[in-house]
Amino acid sequence: MDKKTINDMDFKGKKVLLRVDFNVPLKDGGITDDNRIKAALPTINHILENGGKVIAFSHLGKIKTEEDKAKLTLAPVAKRLSELLQKEVKFIPATRGKELEKAIDELKEGDILMFENTRFEDLDGKKESKNDPELGKYWASLGDLFVNDAFGTAHRAHASNSGIAANISDSAVGFLMEKEIEFLDRAVDNPERPFVAILGGAKVSDKIGVLENLIGKADKVIVGGAMMFTFLKAYGKQVGKSLCEEDKLDVANKILDKAMNKGVDFILPTDVVVAKEFKNDSEAMTVSVNDIPMDMMGLDIGRQSLELFKEKLANAKTVVWNGPMGAFEMSSFAAGTRGLCEILANLKDVTVIIGGGDSAAAAIQMGYEDKFSHISTGGGASLEYLEGKELPGISCIADKTGAAVK
Repeated sequence: MDKKTINDMDFKGKKVLLRVDFNVPLKDGGITDDNRIKAALPTINHILENGGKVIAFSHLGKIKTEEDKAKLTLAPVAKRLSELLQKEVKFIPATRGKELEKAIDELKEGDILMFENTRFEDLDGKKESKNDPELGKYWASLGDLFVNDAFGTAHRAHASNSGIAANISDSAVGFLMEKEIEFLDRAVDNPERPFVAILGGAKVSDKIGVLENLIGKADKVIVGGAMMFTFLKAYGKQVGKSLCEEDKLDVANKILDKAMNKGVDFILPTDVVVAKEFKNDSEAMTVSVNDIPMDMMGLDIGRQSLELFKEKLANAKTVVWNGPMGAFEMSSFAAGTRGLCEILANLKDVTVIIGGGDSAAAAIQMGYEDKFSHISTGGGASLEYLEGKELPGISCIADKTGAAVK
């Protein structure tokens, strides 16, 4: 990759501003899933072991009121990070000011501190989210180097990534960010073929850019989830009460035409699991996509569809999957997503990339976390990367020039 990585930097004695993605789920003040914290450990340990002084920071949720501050403090995250690192992580409950500056000045080589949720700055004019130039400049003044390892926010130009990078002498991506870029780059720009893209989720409108970018790059495109009903309707089929974007039928037809003109195999489910209500205990049955009852809605793909997908994936060498096959959050409609996980997990000698968001959550919840080549930590960021967009949190990082610093 053409961006500097942490292997290109000398951290000895330097104060390193490290943007991480510790936007973890909380319940009653406790962390319910620490995967994002664990994902940052290789980068943190590398900087500490090479004599750096780490100043870690992240956002957590959205801060709209003063009451949100108490619920969305990073204090429990700092505590969990300390446990995982087996060393003290000094937590400063502020995003700026004398206490933070003094604590940073007192850091020794191999020390780490974390300051408070960057979104606390959003209460007064959304300074973080709107990339306030003074805030970015201030945060940059606290360190010597900047490392961005937060792929989950790379599609947003915030003060804590673009703002800092614009005001500091040198910057790099961390190991997690580097891994994300390498896998997604390889899949989109230089895939081993056949290359199969699988897209699911609720809306075609969320995936138009991805579909348009991948058709012509992918050899096959498989579509599931609620977005399939917009395509089925574009083919002239009745979809009952299923979620369907009537205003996107023209777009769906254009995508289908583009796939046909480029020789891309565009695959839709052949059967669906339908119910009368969007409820886990609603009585369900499986029907052909040609026979969806007018008073029912599709909530999952059926077994026949899974068999078709398995057949289409049999010779794949690269697979990118973004979006679940059904309403997997309800056990009655999770079989399609679980079945796809099983098919992908059993493919031999295939690079399988899960593109973050709900598909990543489903794969992890269903026990397939270690079965794929890569599970992205950023849903929105991976989607925009798959669309071919430039991500501000990556583009702001310094380019490699000459030999790496050792």
